[in-house]
Amino acid sequence: MSSSAASLAGRAILLVEDDYFIVKDLRRQFERDGATVIGPASNVPDALDLVRLSPRIDAAVLDINLQGEMVFPVADALAERGVPFVFATGYDAAVIPPQHGAIRHCSKPVNPSSLAEVLFG
Repeated sequence: MSSSAASLAGRAILLVEDDYFIVKDLRRQFERDGATVIGPASNVPDALDLVRLSPRIDAAVLDINLQGEMVFPVADALAERGVPFVFATGYDAAVIPPQHGAIRHCSKPVNPSSLAEVLFG
């Protein structure tokens, strides 16, 4: 078992992404490594509902642009709950607001194992 698989085993991961193929790949790998995927949410309102209604979120992967809307309200809600998250996006880190400037930024295309290492490594 790889270290990324071991780090995902038993974890609840919120996936906030609007690209079907990326969602499919991430979900498949996360579940293969033993994680439970929450969502995915493809827009900000759905993601905020999942953050509000999910009793347990161990970490989250956030795309920055969801159908033309920026994901930062979701990042704020996760930060308020103390949930670690990573931005997985094609955007440059310069678009990330200062309050989330210390959050890791992974450029697309992302490798699911790399995301696990960033979140739990």
